[in-house]
Amino acid sequence: MRREIVLAGVGGQGLLTLAAVISRAALDQGLFVKQSEVHGMSQRGGAVESHVRISDRKIHSPVIPKGRADLILAMEPMEGLRHLEYLAPEGAMVANSVPVKNISNYPDEEEILAEIRSLPRHLLLDAVTIAREIGSLRSANIVLLGAGAEFIGLPEGALVRAIEELFGNRKELAEVNLEAFRRGRAAR
Repeated sequence: MRREIVLAGVGGQGLLTLAAVISRAALDQGLFVKQSEVHGMSQRGGAVESHVRISDRKIHSPVIPKGRADLILAMEPMEGLRHLEYLAPEGAMVANSVPVKNISNYPDEEEILAEIRSLPRHLLLDAVTIAREIGSLRSANIVLLGAGAEFIGLPEGALVRAIEELFGNRKELAEVNLEAFRRGRAAR
């Protein structure tokens, strides 16, 4: 078993929480995990990426080679495209369709979404609206996780347990995030 996952977005979107949930779920399954993080700007709105490598064999590097990612989970569509060079030919991109227009020359939104739609294996969803419907905008990342769960290669129960463990000391937050995960699963 081997999975190479790139998480892409901007600061404040919960990418590091996503990485923590996926890593915890993999460790719970007795797998090896390596994780790396890159912060473009150390502030809200700056580019953030995380690589999560999962394997049943020892992993030597936390960085995914270009062209090897099985999955790109993108909280921001343009950031997803900026990381496209990591995607393997048979890989999938699961992306939030709502852009964060944090630069003055943000490209045309429809062109970005059309490029994602042209990928052989992709899923675009409005994770922000789904999160708003459950009353927690901050849970859009977990909505995206639910939508992309089938590509992660871990049992759904392991991801659910990881969410429960990560948010377990705050019961209401755990419940909201479990609902976000379920809604993401249903959106695919």
